[in-house]
Amino acid sequence: MMLQVALTESGPSGCFNRFGGGRARVAQAFGRLPPAALLLVSLVAVQLGSALATLLFSSLGPAGTAWASTMFSAVVLTVLARPWIDRRLREHAVLLLLFGLADACMVLPFFLALQRIPLGVASAITFLGPLGLAVATARRPLHFLWIGIAALGIGLLTPAVGGELDALGLGLAALAAAGWAGFVPLSKLAGRAFDGVDGLTLGLWASTAMLLPFALTEGSVLHAGAFDLGACLVVALLSAVLPMALEYRALQRMSARAYGILVTLEPAIGALVGAVCLGQGIGPRMSIAIACVTIAALGVTLSERHDHRN
Repeated sequence: MMLQVALTESGPSGCFNRFGGGRARVAQAFGRLPPAALLLVSLVAVQLGSALATLLFSSLGPAGTAWASTMFSAVVLTVLARPWIDRRLREHAVLLLLFGLADACMVLPFFLALQRIPLGVASAITFLGPLGLAVATARRPLHFLWIGIAALGIGLLTPAVGGELDALGLGLAALAAAGWAGFVPLSKLAGRAFDGVDGLTLGLWASTAMLLPFALTEGSVLHAGAFDLGACLVVALLSAVLPMALEYRALQRMSARAYGILVTLEPAIGALVGAVCLGQGIGPRMSIAIACVTIAALGVTLSERHDHRN
């Protein structure tokens, strides 16, 4: 839910020489940041984009907003990176389709869920995807400690299921969680198969094509005005281009377990953005949850550094 500002594991030159001038210097500056910092910027951006997207649902609809923001993301990356089309497109066509499907399964169900449940809760449920990866790849007892603290935070952020929470909204958020879980390993594979942001860009075009039938069926996007499309471009930059690029880069430099726990900040940031931008209050329970996910994020960062040193 992100212009890759650095590169794949092979090094930076392949992408930076496509940007040129100031854009290359900005990309290099971001590329020097540790992966945890890249993820933090990504999480703030995506939650701001999600909050803005809810304001477009009345005019564009959630499917129209999902399609337009994904399309704008693919356009921006194509203009900036100019992906090189060669035989790899045929060789990795299935990978690109799966990557596009994972992205489509993240953005559309999540936007549909936002119509029914609060932003913080939707983010908490969606987080279960990468948390599942963290559980599957955990090895040391200390890893399970951070996972447990993160899970406690998620539980506190998620009120009684089946009570005041809409069941369909929860189900849609769970589908977005599955898409997010698929996005993590597919990002690594795409980063190895393609140079720079080529894999990400082509995957977004595949996602755009998959989302188009839903947008056309919904119909609202056919009557979109210039203001709505401009707002969708901002949503694309906040919730797709910048976060996807940062996460895409971060995933080349960290384990799936570390990624899965670090993004526990997502529901906490979603709750904060919901409170500031959408008027959703934060009580003592929410504050404790934020503390839990923050401790888990710090813990996994320190554990990851310790593991690499050993």
